[in-house]
Amino acid sequence: MKKEICLVLDNIRSRENVGSIFRTADGAGVKKIYLCGITPTPQVGNPKFEILNPKQIQNSKFQIQNQDKITKTALGADPVVENQAASLKENLIYTTGQGSDKISKTALGAENYVPWEYQSQTYRCLLKIKNQSSKIKILGLEQTKNSKNIFGGSTSNLLRSNLNKKIALVVGNEVKGISPKILKYCDEVVHIPMYGRKESLNVAVAVGIAVYQIRASWRSD
Repeated sequence: MKKEICLVLDNIRSRENVGSIFRTADGAGVKKIYLCGITPTPQVGNPKFEILNPKQIQNSKFQIQNQDKITKTALGADPVVENQAASLKENLIYTTGQGSDKISKTALGAENYVPWEYQSQTYRCLLKIKNQSSKIKILGLEQTKNSKNIFGGSTSNLLRSNLNKKIALVVGNEVKGISPKILKYCDEVVHIPMYGRKESLNVAVAVGIAVYQIRASWRSD
């Protein structure tokens, strides 16, 4: 079975982080990146990218004025507010390409080589991924009570299993992490051990460590 990694970015807020993730993804041979919720997107226009359900802005003045307000309250909010923020984000990116230059600055052109797709809701994205192949293992990169050390033996054995050669790695918001709702859709949750005083790494750095650890586990087959 062909070995594949795709990334699912769950409400990442920083364009610079998204750009860095694109650059790392290109280097690690990531097959595709799914940009979900409020996650910024590169400039739309490359035909190899699949954009789902683009919408026209019907009331741009209201939306632009309320963009920050909705986005700030969306994370961890009720589904109605979350959907409003995602819908607003979807409308704005297709019409303005807002902030795509900041992504390009850190991606250094990698956004032109790694296929990506925007999804307004992360859980729907994960359902779509699962429906595409029963062989895909969804891993959440998050520190939880039951998460496994990504460098540990049990995780390495999981990754080396012949049944798990396709991995979808989910990473979450810089402040909130992966939402509990989304963690329920993950087959396994793994974490990167921390040895200092801080509880987590920058999300782009964490992605780099995780995808290369997955590659390293596969190489040891």
